[in-house]
Amino acid sequence: MTTHRDDKTDPRYRPPAHDDTDPGQTAVPRGRVNTRPVARFYPANPRTLEDTGLTSSQIEASILKALFFVTEMRGIDLARHLRLPTQIIEPMLEQLRRLKLIDIRGGSGQGFGLSTMIYALGTLAQEPLKQIFDHDRYNGPAPVPYHDWVTAVRAQSIRGVRVTHDMLSERLGGMHFPDELIDGLGPAINSGRSVFLHGPSGNGKTSLCRRIANCYSWDIYVPYAVDIDGYVVKVYDEMIHRQVTAREGDPATDERWVRCRRPLVVVGGELTMDMLDMAYSPEMKFYEAPLQMKASNGVLLIDDLGRQRITPRELLNRWIFPLENDVDYLKLDAGKRFAIPFDAFLVFSTNLDPKELVDDAFLRRVRYKIKLDAPPVQVYKEIFREQCEQRGLAYLDAEIDTFIRFMNESARPLAACQPRDLIDQINDHAFYRGERPAVTAETLSRAAQTYFAQFK
Repeated sequence: MTTHRDDKTDPRYRPPAHDDTDPGQTAVPRGRVNTRPVARFYPANPRTLEDTGLTSSQIEASILKALFFVTEMRGIDLARHLRLPTQIIEPMLEQLRRLKLIDIRGGSGQGFGLSTMIYALGTLAQEPLKQIFDHDRYNGPAPVPYHDWVTAVRAQSIRGVRVTHDMLSERLGGMHFPDELIDGLGPAINSGRSVFLHGPSGNGKTSLCRRIANCYSWDIYVPYAVDIDGYVVKVYDEMIHRQVTAREGDPATDERWVRCRRPLVVVGGELTMDMLDMAYSPEMKFYEAPLQMKASNGVLLIDDLGRQRITPRELLNRWIFPLENDVDYLKLDAGKRFAIPFDAFLVFSTNLDPKELVDDAFLRRVRYKIKLDAPPVQVYKEIFREQCEQRGLAYLDAEIDTFIRFMNESARPLAACQPRDLIDQINDHAFYRGERPAVTAETLSRAAQTYFAQFK
């Protein structure tokens, strides 16, 4: 696969090396991936079958599966379905027609050529389809070869993407983090490797993580699916990958790839070890990529560490080798192992003491440890002020001071999330009582009675 570059003569540019190892073996990136993107990556639009990295048999099988699921399709619609140019699939349409595996049911009346013809399964398609479905029932955009995906991950690496103090302060605007926290977070983001966020709950750890992904520049290209040793692995996930449109002047690209923002994958207490392995569907006979593969070139947040059904030690031991070597090993259902680049900024977030969760050996591998404390009183009041302004409510400093004294007397710590949540409760109570909402010591105390487990 070729890539387009903004400046092909740039002496700093080194195209990612291809690995000639069989993709079904313990292949590809060994050691650290030392790539800092100095030019944009674009998957080149394929012009020939060879450019796709697929065989004619693979594409013909995809055509037959598509026709099985929708009965009839125009040639041009088949090309759009597979995200391949019409000039690549037209010879295969003709070959399938000669073999009586597909039939022409007429034209669309919109021009001439094979792409405008309407196709359906032929009389001899039943047995080939049975063999195809015995292998997989994947029906979607044609996959890209495994080595092309590895090349893309390396070229779009999150390692070495730089942020500055001013840039980070702007992206975290409105979150009231102290400068010392930003100054600790910035270098961690620049490392592109890992960070351990800890501190009492409700002070913005998860919100901070969600903004980290926006701190990284450059859109990336994510394939709909990857072909690994003849098996299809779905990678693109519309719940994770935010698609963006190409900019004017960008070259035409391979439509099997989706242009996206750098992804953010968030998983909390529901995380199990199975979610970090290839997910095989016995009915559909293809794979769903694990979380770390979908998070490639982005951010992977393990939220609420210590709340999972597996022990923190088991979970964190799973990441020691990838963190050290920038490579992870996965296994196909048949038992064959293969390697993937581990290229994601891994964030662990917890309100528990890190030393109670893991040992020093693991904490040493997570180079950055940052604590998010409860906000000081003045910042807490400023958050209250902003929340009142956003809801169109009057902010009364004396009333907030009275409520803070109530909090201190009840030995309940302040948290950055409380002003928003308590004002929500005030609105709910006011609506129920038929009153106009107002932020006073009385309404805050009433809201606190139903917000906290115990409040006096």
